[in-house]
Amino acid sequence: MPHSRFESIGAHLPSTIVTTEELIGRLKVPPQFDLEKITGIKERRVHDTRPESYEDSFALAIAAAEDCLSRSSYSAGDLDVIISSSITRSRHATRVYMEPSFASTIGKHLGARDAITFDVSNACAGMLTGTYILDRMIRAGVVRNGMVVSGEAITPIAETAVDEITEKYDLQFASLSVGDSGCAVVLDRAVDDADKIHYIELMTASEHSHLCLGMPSGRTPGVALYTDNRKMHNEARFMLWPNAQDVYLRERGTTFADEDFDYIIHHQFGAAAVPYANAIAAREFGTPMPPDLNVIHKYGNTSTTSHFIVLHDQLGDQAIPAGSKVLMIPAASGVVTGFLSTTISSLKV
Repeated sequence: MPHSRFESIGAHLPSTIVTTEELIGRLKVPPQFDLEKITGIKERRVHDTRPESYEDSFALAIAAAEDCLSRSSYSAGDLDVIISSSITRSRHATRVYMEPSFASTIGKHLGARDAITFDVSNACAGMLTGTYILDRMIRAGVVRNGMVVSGEAITPIAETAVDEITEKYDLQFASLSVGDSGCAVVLDRAVDDADKIHYIELMTASEHSHLCLGMPSGRTPGVALYTDNRKMHNEARFMLWPNAQDVYLRERGTTFADEDFDYIIHHQFGAAAVPYANAIAAREFGTPMPPDLNVIHKYGNTSTTSHFIVLHDQLGDQAIPAGSKVLMIPAASGVVTGFLSTTISSLKV
């Protein structure tokens, strides 16, 4: 069976920068911990909210898609499928759309008139879920290529948190870690082992689904996110990934050490939590983890675009040599985990 590959990547980051110090300074009651130290987030990008230049989810997605196509060998009209995977679906400022699908609207704007278009929603694992589906479609011969795209104007949950937090510990503190962005990748059929998605698998552990919930606030007109970080970031939750990948590798007759990964990219959810997750994985796999690529200090948690913003940033800095084997690990509400293995050689920014 053929494999897919990442053919091109694009991103868009708003120009407005808001520091963690600024956000904390707006709280009525300061937290009982150092949020910047725990999360590692010094600043994040925030979408433009001026009426004449408002950056909604659609605008961020379009900017990323156009950037992606600017370095792709495909034009929009060549795309067989477009998958939109954003959590936020705002267009025309703050209006939220469920229909028509975001993907169809993006496709129409880009000029992808013949593309199959549909949306997927899987919390912060959105872009990896879109990649999972598109990978399977290419491997099955259903399509030749396609785009996975996401635009996230998600910082309104941070605004709700600033308005509503009145305790030293609150379930909305995680909302202060998010940042806005757009990201897109084009996938097509791999032609050699130098550029290839070796495998991607996802799983949901619904027993943890109550630990992170997004919904309209019950106190103000805003949208809120309630996250029990104390239970989300513990050993039982972090064991889900190594257990799942270990079973997968054993069935293939190999080990984590045999995979010989050069880098690992975790969902960008905290500078303290990721080393803890890596320590647990190293213990379970019986081998050290590869170097961790992250950009959380300057972009925060960009939700669905997280892994690909890291990839885009590090490729732009030429920090990923050609031929590198990269492992991506999602961590999303649901709770969703899994793993993606890819070798990257010709992907450029």
